[in-house]
Amino acid sequence: MDDSYKGSPYRRHTDEEAGCSKLGCDSDDEGTFSIPRTKDAPIVRLKRWRQAALVLNASRRFRYTLDLKKEEEKQQTLRKIRAHAQAIRAAVLFKEAGEQAYGAEKLIAVPSGDFAIGQEQLSIMTRDHNNNALQQFGGVKGLSDMLKTNLEKGIPADDVDLLKRRSAFGSNTYPRKKGRSFWMFLWEAWQDLTLIILMIAAAASLALGIKTEGIEEGWYDGGSIAFAVILVIVVTAVSDYRQSLQFQNLNEEKRNIHLEVIRGGRRVELSIYDLVVGDVVPLNIGDQVPADGILISGHSLSIDESSMTGESKIVHKDSKDPFLMSGCKVADGNGTMLVTSVGINTEWGLLMASISEDSGEETPLQVRLNGVATFIGIVGLTVALIVLVVLLARFFTGHTKNADGSIQFRAGKTKVSHAVDGAIKILTVAVTIVVVAVPEGLPLAVTLTLAYSMRKMMADKALVRRLSACETMGSATTICSDKTGTLTLNQMTVVEAYVGGRKIDPTDSNSQLSSMVTSLLVEGIAQNTNGSVYLPPNGGEAEVSGSPTEKAILQWGMKLGMNFEAVRSECSVLHVFPFNSLKKRGGVAIQLPNSEVHIHWKGAAEIVLDSCTRYIDTDDHLVEMDEDKLLTFKKAIEDMASCSLRCVAIAYRTYERERVPDEEELSRWALPEDDLVLLAIVGIKDPCRPSVKDAIRLCRIAGVKVRMVTGDNIQTARAIALECGILTSEADATEPNIIEGKSFRALSDTQREEIAEKISVMGRSSPSDKLLLVQALRKRGDVVAVTGDGTNDAPALHEADIGLAMGIQGTEVAKESSDIIILDDNFASVVKVVRWGRSVYANIQKFIQFQLTVNVAALVINFVAAVSSGDVPLNAVQLLWVNLIMDTLGALALATEPPTDHLMQRSPVGRREPLITNIMWRNLLIQASYQVSVLLVLNFQGKRILNLESDSNAHSNKVKNTLIFNSFVLCQIFNEFNARKPDEKNIFRGITKNRLFMGIVAVTLVLQILIIQFLGKFASTTRLNWKHWIISVVIGFISWPLAILGKLIPVPATPFSNIFNVFKRRRSQQRN
Repeated sequence: MDDSYKGSPYRRHTDEEAGCSKLGCDSDDEGTFSIPRTKDAPIVRLKRWRQAALVLNASRRFRYTLDLKKEEEKQQTLRKIRAHAQAIRAAVLFKEAGEQAYGAEKLIAVPSGDFAIGQEQLSIMTRDHNNNALQQFGGVKGLSDMLKTNLEKGIPADDVDLLKRRSAFGSNTYPRKKGRSFWMFLWEAWQDLTLIILMIAAAASLALGIKTEGIEEGWYDGGSIAFAVILVIVVTAVSDYRQSLQFQNLNEEKRNIHLEVIRGGRRVELSIYDLVVGDVVPLNIGDQVPADGILISGHSLSIDESSMTGESKIVHKDSKDPFLMSGCKVADGNGTMLVTSVGINTEWGLLMASISEDSGEETPLQVRLNGVATFIGIVGLTVALIVLVVLLARFFTGHTKNADGSIQFRAGKTKVSHAVDGAIKILTVAVTIVVVAVPEGLPLAVTLTLAYSMRKMMADKALVRRLSACETMGSATTICSDKTGTLTLNQMTVVEAYVGGRKIDPTDSNSQLSSMVTSLLVEGIAQNTNGSVYLPPNGGEAEVSGSPTEKAILQWGMKLGMNFEAVRSECSVLHVFPFNSLKKRGGVAIQLPNSEVHIHWKGAAEIVLDSCTRYIDTDDHLVEMDEDKLLTFKKAIEDMASCSLRCVAIAYRTYERERVPDEEELSRWALPEDDLVLLAIVGIKDPCRPSVKDAIRLCRIAGVKVRMVTGDNIQTARAIALECGILTSEADATEPNIIEGKSFRALSDTQREEIAEKISVMGRSSPSDKLLLVQALRKRGDVVAVTGDGTNDAPALHEADIGLAMGIQGTEVAKESSDIIILDDNFASVVKVVRWGRSVYANIQKFIQFQLTVNVAALVINFVAAVSSGDVPLNAVQLLWVNLIMDTLGALALATEPPTDHLMQRSPVGRREPLITNIMWRNLLIQASYQVSVLLVLNFQGKRILNLESDSNAHSNKVKNTLIFNSFVLCQIFNEFNARKPDEKNIFRGITKNRLFMGIVAVTLVLQILIIQFLGKFASTTRLNWKHWIISVVIGFISWPLAILGKLIPVPATPFSNIFNVFKRRRSQQRN
């Protein structure tokens, strides 16, 4: 076997237990709240930022991050089950040794339903790897008869048979722990410390109010606070519950693997959940073993059982060890298996049912936003504490007056219940300031926008496997893309062919070729393939399955008159060397009925041609390959490649039967690949996708460089790159823009880093070349996205910042190593992912700008009013309503903005770029300053401005404070529109596309009108007349023209935080 398969070819370079890679880790001096690559972040680092965050409700704040305790429990369970699997293996070896000495114990088949064997016997046999029991049942053939399965044609594909199998052996599902109910989310929303304090304060206020004023009037203060708190809790729980349902649906989609099975003689694609006992499943490199089973036949089949045993050793499977375990991966070779156990009856099913799947993971934005929330929270707590001290001091020193002008507290005269009630009201205001000041919803807004984006990305044919990939994609500076199927349509047809030393018409090849060449070609095409041809019994059109290249060659073979089944049944396969992306070729050794041995090879044209010493001419003569003929063939390959054709050569050689190794050595036989006879060189056309040129142009505008990394001939790669716009002109199509994999591989690390930035096309590359390119680009500071579909692409997919696996052609191994699966294999979908990634980042910034404006304004207004006059214009109920607008409703409105074309006209967002940009600071300070100024003027001069001086003190204060509250809320509603477009003057562009935004603004406005006009006793407000409403609306409306004027003020390109850091560094240097 190839050395590259001795260990698992797709084991991750890093894991959480081992720490992280040099590229993936961040040094400690980058700050607790800076983890740009959470993909490899060690557990210690993840614990540190959680402990540093200022949190009021930990269960809610950290809900969608990785549950470190559960992760630890999961690892322990995995270790136990893996130890169990190893114990079984040891017991099997011990048992086999005993059986050799004392004879085997018989396993008796007990019929089940219509079948001659039951699930219990099947489970015992496969779990214990009991080969003796398998032989007792008559081997694979005998077992298939018991299960009423035809080993070649599979089971009948009728519903009655499937139903019988499911009732006898179960379905391929396992019980999963139920998701959290709505009541759990409600309970979590209660856990907020500030809300608990407010409820206690509300209860005390309610008791005191009823005692002093009676039940009719005394319940309003406490009852209104309690109602507001309950409303906040319910709205929060509903929002969080909806989010959790979205994640559940997406997780279900991730688990739903599609695979091919043979039913009724044809290959059909179905969901892994539809698999039943008795199914015949083809296995190819990179596939996941979908259930427990027995190997029917295989060639060089090697299985990576690390998912079950924890060991990275590759296990070779053959008739001596034919047992296959569900959940393991095919590391090399191919074969077919008979399914013997599904679902909970497999070891994998038991493992999956016993571990709680935690889909949580931190994203870099979540971590950074926790830092922002912590900083704001500390400021808010400080302000709340000052307000509490000032108000209590003024209250107990007799400086606080009632609405009628009487002093609220007189030492020795005021009743204790009145004094306690007054102190509770002051405490309630201070605690409510903390509720508004500590933005619990800020990190959760990331999850909300990610959940929304993930759902929408599914419609755009992208399935997100890792949350962090969503936002990281917005920072991508380069995309290393495959050619076949991603940039091209993957609809391949043979359009040129060289056979017998001359060019022929592939559409009418049969009439142009001699019988000997045709016979050898048909033999090579039919035998050296992992595709298949199904001819329907009713004589319909043939169904060809396999990879697109295989299908194209099989279809050409049928034009040559190939009868697929007849050719395959005539010969016996001795050994197979499966195609792999390192050697770029695959071969098969077959024995003909007359005992002759032929070895057929197929692969990259120039590589196979280098192994050819002869060719067959038009007269069926074997002719030596001289230098001139070799140059002719090479020129033909170059000509085809320059027309963007994929070139494949088909060759064969004869071999002496006596030199073929015996059965024991056969699996390790390295097929001879020298002294080959060239049969044909074919040119396969795979047209570019129609949308790809526009998608690449869009990437160029967006500052994202697209690179093509392909295993194809350098000339083919060059032609496709020019066709799809990766190379803009012939002048660009030179080194170092174009490079071969082997040339790049030969460079030193430093040279690779220097040249990596210039590379646009890499041809004849191996998966290891792709990995080297990714590493070189990341070392240069690029944020790299990589597409891949093969098993050997897994290391590059994992190493990249964003791994993009192909949904159609991608192997399960590639998908598991990826962060996002492109369901339609289309490059245009990759570009849509970039748009959504940028949208996530932009939406979070919109929400931060909006929330910080509310925070700053509310804190400053209450702080200044409390310190100067001993009274606060915004009371507890009003602040809770503002918190609801700002936190839950604001996040829903702004975090669900769809992406715009404007986002793709910016440069990628740098990893180190501050979350709050200079533009955001400018907008935020202008709006907050305006709101604070206007509302403080109303607070201190409101009675005079509103002509309320002639009214009673109590009434005028109530009207003034109601107007301040109403104006403040309307300012936030108007400012929500400003937040939509932080750097655009037209804030209404595309507003009709976001119905949720319009709906939330409308609901907020209607509820505000209800609060002011009808719920005055609850909110301590009074009804406003139409003049006051106009004043409130005008105050709110002014924020629109003010925002437009503000956007005319230029801001420095260097972030304020950087300027501050430079200043701090200089001061430090001066001191030193």
